[in-house]
Amino acid sequence: MTDHTRPFKPGEHKPVYPGLEDDPYALRSKLSEPSVCPTCGAVYHGGRWQWLSRPEHAQEVVCTACHRTADGVPAGYVYIDGAFAVDHRSEVLELVNHHAARAKAEHPMERIIAIETEGDATVVTTTGVHLARDIGSALKSAFQGTLDLKYGPGEKLVRAYWRR
Repeated sequence: MTDHTRPFKPGEHKPVYPGLEDDPYALRSKLSEPSVCPTCGAVYHGGRWQWLSRPEHAQEVVCTACHRTADGVPAGYVYIDGAFAVDHRSEVLELVNHHAARAKAEHPMERIIAIETEGDATVVTTTGVHLARDIGSALKSAFQGTLDLKYGPGEKLVRAYWRR
């Protein structure tokens, strides 16, 4: 049966724009090895990005983290607000930066894009969903409060809301 003659099944819907749920920053094919990002110096080797010394004759390819940063399109948002967060902003941001530095050392594609303060709220944008989730979990673990995680379609975007 073709799509036009198939009977309708409740709950079955074709996407209006097929492929839109895919991550536009994900690699479509394996890169040639070795490759190096000219912006940050990360090296693609062994099927993943790593912090290695720059190999000779490496192909230059902008990594996904630098691409997201340049385009201003985060994969993760961490919203920090509440009276405690305002009163202890320096400690909260120290924890955020500590987790970001540790994540970046192990996973070059997980980085902070920006930390912006809007009134009493602070918004941290990240290049990966894992870092945003980890920062939210670390805030809840260290300072208690409430943490809500909201994932976008296909879990390619996360918004973490921490409040205390």
